[in-house]
Amino acid sequence: MVTLLHIDSSVLPGEVSSSRSITNVFRKAWEEQHPQGTVIYRDLAADPVPHITADAWSAGFTAPSERTPEQSAAFAAREKLIEELEQADAVLIGAPMHNYSIPSTLKAWLDNVFLMGRTAGEAPSAQGTPVTVVASRGGSYAPGTPREGFEFVLNYLEAVFKGALGLDLDFIVPELTMAPRNPAMSELVPLYEASRERAFEEAAGMAKELAERFAAKAV
Repeated sequence: MVTLLHIDSSVLPGEVSSSRSITNVFRKAWEEQHPQGTVIYRDLAADPVPHITADAWSAGFTAPSERTPEQSAAFAAREKLIEELEQADAVLIGAPMHNYSIPSTLKAWLDNVFLMGRTAGEAPSAQGTPVTVVASRGGSYAPGTPREGFEFVLNYLEAVFKGALGLDLDFIVPELTMAPRNPAMSELVPLYEASRERAFEEAAGMAKELAERFAAKAV
């Protein structure tokens, strides 16, 4: 059986959230292809992981037998998150842009799973795992747009997921999600709708493509 690690981080609930709406399409398509599979789900807005502490950080570089009780307790929570990443056959992450960057809850998760010498370094423990990131944003930060220089989500996550953790990274980028709510962006609503529809199609297509990839490996 295959395992999907699904992480949402938007502060907005349900269909109000663009990233959640699109990760939900991906997950449903995935589950249709893998009805007997396992989904590990983390809603970082509803149930945030702890921000990394000095004890949790230092424990990662200390032999288990030499850790203090505080280090051991702090690392136990961190290791659970690491093991979820290592056990996943595929990873799905909703990463909306919050104030030009990722949500702090997602950054906390990354700080916990990023462990040099294990998940990061010369031989990352989850290397090659496919990860699909739904990077929604209220405006557009694409090349050639006025706010191109404010794009700090895609480049950061590419450096972490692909460069450091060695994951096989794909992005789905629904843009202009504030257009229906902001009168000043009303003329951009058609572009928003097209971007949203494209994102839904990409999510379903990527989930099916991954399913076919795993099926081919199983033969």
